[in-house]
Amino acid sequence: MNSILLVVVAGLAAFIPRYFPTVFFSKRKLPEWFDEWMSFVPVSLFTALIAKSIFVTSTYGFIATNVAAIIAAILVIVISYYTHSMAISVVSGLVLMWILKLFL
Repeated sequence: MNSILLVVVAGLAAFIPRYFPTVFFSKRKLPEWFDEWMSFVPVSLFTALIAKSIFVTSTYGFIATNVAAIIAAILVIVISYYTHSMAISVVSGLVLMWILKLFL
């Protein structure tokens, strides 16, 4: 019984923060500047996560010795500039990391 209650509470905790903003904002027109500003959020969050995983270690703080990751990141930046596709960027990054880890 405790497990079922835990799953239900966790499900509600995940569902409610997604449901209410959707209901609230579906009936309202957001300002154009806000829509434009929000279009940059996914890219900036993704960039922050990737930069942290490449340049920051939990032991030493800021360090840039992961050569394979730096090379792959540069190549993925070029690929994403020309393709404008998040899916192609992610897949090419995975493939590039696999190849570079194999040879470096």
